[in-house]
Amino acid sequence: MRSLRSRAILSGIWLSILSIFVGAVVLVTSVDDIALRRFDTEMAARHLQLTVALADDGLDADTIAAELTDPLYDRPYSGRYWQINALNGTIVTSRSLFDAVLTLPAATSELQYADGVGPDGEVRLAWRQIKAEGDAPMVVAVASSLAELDQERWDIRRSLLTGFAIVGLLGLIIATLQTSAILRPLTTLQRDINQRWDSDEALDPSSYPKEVAPLVNDINILLKRNRDIIDRTRRQGADLAHALKTPSAILRNELHRFDQLGQTVNVAQDALDRIDAQITRSLTRVRAANLASVAPRGTNLRGSLERLTRAFATLFADNAHSLDVHVPLDLSVSMDAQDLEDVLGNILENGLKFCRTRVVVSAHRTEHFNFVRIEDDGPGIPEPDRVEALRPGGRLDTATRGTGLGLAIASDIVNAYGGTLTLGQSANLGGLQVDCHLPVRHGL
Repeated sequence: MRSLRSRAILSGIWLSILSIFVGAVVLVTSVDDIALRRFDTEMAARHLQLTVALADDGLDADTIAAELTDPLYDRPYSGRYWQINALNGTIVTSRSLFDAVLTLPAATSELQYADGVGPDGEVRLAWRQIKAEGDAPMVVAVASSLAELDQERWDIRRSLLTGFAIVGLLGLIIATLQTSAILRPLTTLQRDINQRWDSDEALDPSSYPKEVAPLVNDINILLKRNRDIIDRTRRQGADLAHALKTPSAILRNELHRFDQLGQTVNVAQDALDRIDAQITRSLTRVRAANLASVAPRGTNLRGSLERLTRAFATLFADNAHSLDVHVPLDLSVSMDAQDLEDVLGNILENGLKFCRTRVVVSAHRTEHFNFVRIEDDGPGIPEPDRVEALRPGGRLDTATRGTGLGLAIASDIVNAYGGTLTLGQSANLGGLQVDCHLPVRHGL
């Protein structure tokens, strides 16, 4: 799902591009009209010069050319031309027309403009009919190549587009900064939710903009409800476990009494073990799912391992087993402390139970997960049996007491929090290798 920041920035970019495009089209069109009027004004000035020269010198090409100082009139096909058509059929032209003549539309006494064809391509014409005293009417015309107009338009467009590009870039930078400033309270709110959840405190609506304050109030209500749900789930789980342990203990005592009387109770004992295992697993999954559905407290990984190390040192005091922990002090996992210790405890107990002499725990942090590896020098688990080892109640070694639930519980809890647990063979110690990708919350 795209973030609000991305949406705002992308919307700003598209709106800026659209605004710049529309503004550029309108402005370029206006500038083209201005350039054309300016071009026509210059042509009107040249037409006036030609008309004055004709009035002074008569219909003589050389004397007219002497009065017109523009050198382009003397260079063949230069793009600037003049032409005078007399009613008797006489046509006088500038040297720039060389052996060509311009085709002039019908003339009136008003100066007219139109595009036409010259000897070097398209030209812009300005012409009108004049009549001096005692002379027959004549059509006086000047022409300029449209390439001049196109070049002038391109120069103006290039300057405008450069300016628009700079303005657009500045606009995008400003929009990005403005978006970041507007969304900063939401970023602060996200960080505060994590911190206040850890400290069991409510958010202060007055610390946020008034537009965000109603949302903060709703979040406070949700946080309180989630805490209540978690506490209620814990109490219900504890009550249910207590309620089930009593009849389970009675059944075990009865089975033990029957066993002492010489009756076969293996099948019943195994069935009771499986019932206890399934109940324990179901309660653990419900508890983990409820905790993982909200922002969990951050638990220090090294601290949990140190507590477990002390506990297992007492539990396996009679065995010459070593538990080596190589975990940075500052690694925090977004899991409830009890759930994290259930995961690590089940894996470590399994490793210490089956290892020969040594269990090693190592961990490091990646961008999204804390990677924890627990490996031992025991017999390990063959690859075809690893799926069975993660199945609830799946037992690969029936000679050892237990429910066969430890690795399955660990896998269920890790999965409930969005992590993964996989089994493999240790390249360093040769025994079982358990790899856990545990969630990490940024900012912890």
